[in-house]
Amino acid sequence: MNLLTQVKVLLHKEIVLEWRSKYALNGILLYVVSTIFVCYLSFKQTSGVIWNALFWIILLFAAINAISKSFVQESKGRQLYYYTIASPQAVIISKIIYNILLMLVLGSLALLVYGIVFRNPLGDPLYYFLAVVLGSISFSTVFTMVSAIASKAGNNGTLMAILSFPVIIPLLILLIKLSKNAMDGLDRSVSLDEIGVLAAINIIVITVSLLLFPFLWRE
Repeated sequence: MNLLTQVKVLLHKEIVLEWRSKYALNGILLYVVSTIFVCYLSFKQTSGVIWNALFWIILLFAAINAISKSFVQESKGRQLYYYTIASPQAVIISKIIYNILLMLVLGSLALLVYGIVFRNPLGDPLYYFLAVVLGSISFSTVFTMVSAIASKAGNNGTLMAILSFPVIIPLLILLIKLSKNAMDGLDRSVSLDEIGVLAAINIIVITVSLLLFPFLWRE
C-alpha cells in the first residue's frame, strides 16, 4: 500500500476504535464541561483578559489529557503488527490527523459551553473560532510527537511536560494574543503575523515528527 492508503486505513482504525469504546472521549468531554462549570462557580463574572486566559488553560489541559494517550493505549503486540504492515510516516500522520479531529471537536464544544456559561461578547466570533481551530491543530501536532517520545521512555509524564514546555509556551502566547485581538474586534490584518508564526511552528513540528518518528519506531 502507498502512504496515502496506509494513512486512510490507520485513521479509519483510530476512529472506529474510539467510536466503539467512547470511554476516553466521554471522559474528556466530562472534564471540559465540569471544569468550565467549576470556573463559573468560582468566578461568576470575569474581565475579557481573564475570560480569554481561562479558556486557553482549560483547552490546554483538555489537549494534554486527550492526546497523551495516543501511544499509551497501543499494546506492544499491536505496535509490532503496525511495524510489519505500515510505514512509520503513515503511523505518525494518522495519529496527528486523528488528534486534530478530536481537538477540533473538543475545542468547538468547549467554546460553545464556555460562551454560554461565561457570557462575554466577542468582537469577532468567527475570527475567535479561527484562533480555536489553529490552537487545536497546534496542540495536536506538538503533543502527538511528545507523546510518542514519552511512550518510548516508559510513559514518563514528567518527560512529556519537559519536552512540550519550550514549544507550548510560545504557542500559548501567540494564541492568547490572536484570540484577544478577535475579542476586541480589531481589524483582521493586525493578527496576520501571529497566524503566520503559528503556521510556521506547525509545519516545523510536523516535519520534525516525520524525520524523527522512524527512529523511535525502530526501538
